Amino acid sequence: MRGRSDIETVAVIGAGTMGNGIAQVAATAGYDVVMRDIEREFLDNGFEAIDDSLSRLAAKDDLEEDPGTIRDRITGTTALGDLAEADLVVEAAVEEMDVKRDIFADLDGIVDDDVVLATNTSTLSITTIASATDRPEMVVGLHFMNPVPVMRGVEVVVGEKTDPDVTEFAHWFAEDLGKETWESDDKPGFVTNRVLMPWINEGIRAYDEGVASKEDMDRGMKLGTNVPMGPLELADHIGLDICLDASRTLHEELGDRYKPAYLLKRKVDAGDLGKKTGQGFYEYE
Repeated sequence: MRGRSDIETVAVIGAGTMGNGIAQVAATAGYDVVMRDIEREFLDNGFEAIDDSLSRLAAKDDLEEDPGTIRDRITGTTALGDLAEADLVVEAAVEEMDVKRDIFADLDGIVDDDVVLATNTSTLSITTIASATDRPEMVVGLHFMNPVPVMRGVEVVVGEKTDPDVTEFAHWFAEDLGKETWESDDKPGFVTNRVLMPWINEGIRAYDEGVASKEDMDRGMKLGTNVPMGPLELADHIGLDICLDASRTLHEELGDRYKPAYLLKRKVDAGDLGKKTGQGFYEYE
């Protein structure tokens, strides 16, 4: 495994909400970043999100460098082969097991054998993803929270064959990005989503059953439990489709206590996915 002093270039697979956020914080920490997605349009959208985020942080004096300097450390590509010189890979593609396994199988033949392969999956098995490679001991979970540039936490998830040195390295890398970490075994949902998804689903069910208005549902949870967002508002910010996918995975693995709320499924079917589409439980500009 490459030592900490050897990490200069970080590859990020996926330019969506999580991928561009990871690319941004890595570049802000001084790393050169190669961000890869399957279409140039997705890359353009990712870079636009990075530019907007850096501008907001600069306006609040939350950056130590000029936004342009940070942005210049990030390059984009649609070719997986362009990641060959990466010293670390963080995958943040769509939350589908087959897609992730295909990516990791391809990476196995592209990057050097001593390169750690991390996945940002929020619910899928690290062990199963790692089994697509010939280096399962080099695969680890690095589950960033959304929005990545703002949220301090990163969940380090240990697969069945993850080498202890790789786990230690994952903690170090996240902390080098200015994050704080906690560790989870490779169990469905890990720490965060195992607890968070039933909380969100129960909030949606209670609202659907008329316990309270959506505003009072969220206000009650914020004032009553000191959380920054209530379940409906948080679901909108995460993305209702992401909440549904995570809940379905947990339901399959852990049983009916994780069954997705009916209204959550109906919202997703209607295309109302939350803040990113302008409409979820609330309306957004």
